[in-house]
Amino acid sequence: MTRVVEQRGLYFDELEEGVIYAHKPGRTVTETDNVLFTTLTMNTQALHLDAAWSSGQPFGQRLMNSMFTLSTMVGQSVTQLTQGTIIAQLGLTDVTFPHPLYHGDTLYTETVITGKRLSSSRPGQGVVTMQHTGRNQDGTVVALATRTCLMWTKEAHAANLADH
Repeated sequence: MTRVVEQRGLYFDELEEGVIYAHKPGRTVTETDNVLFTTLTMNTQALHLDAAWSSGQPFGQRLMNSMFTLSTMVGQSVTQLTQGTIIAQLGLTDVTFPHPLYHGDTLYTETVITGKRLSSSRPGQGVVTMQHTGRNQDGTVVALATRTCLMWTKEAHAANLADH
C-alpha cells in the first residue's frame, strides 16, 4: 500500500507561543497583481492605478494596494500554520502599513504566536492569536497585523473526520 502524506498546517497543540514561523518563499509583487486586485475589489484609488498622478505624490510612484499586501501576508502563512487545521478566522486587528510596498518588491512574512487558549465553549478547539509581520526584500517592515483564529486540536480533528 502506498503511503500518502497530505500537507497541512499545525494543530492548536503544535503551535508554540513566542516561536517565529518564517513563511517561504517570498512573493515578488507586480504591477499586474496591483491592477487586478485593485480593480477586482472596486478600489479605484489613483494611488494604485494612475502612474502619472502618483508620480506627483509623496512616494513618487504607485503603491501596492494595502489590502493586497495584507491578504498576501496572511496567505503566506496558510500552508505552514492553518491549512486544514483552522475552523474559522475570528478577527484581524492592529493592522498597520508602516512603509509602502512597490511593484517589484518581494514580500516576506513571518508569524509569532502571541497567545493561545483552549475554547471554553467548544471542546477540542482553541483560540490562537498570531502577529503577522511582512517585510520587503530589504527587511523593512511593510505590514503588521494581529490575527485571531479558532483552531482544531489534533485529537478532536481526527475524531471529527472519523465521524464524517
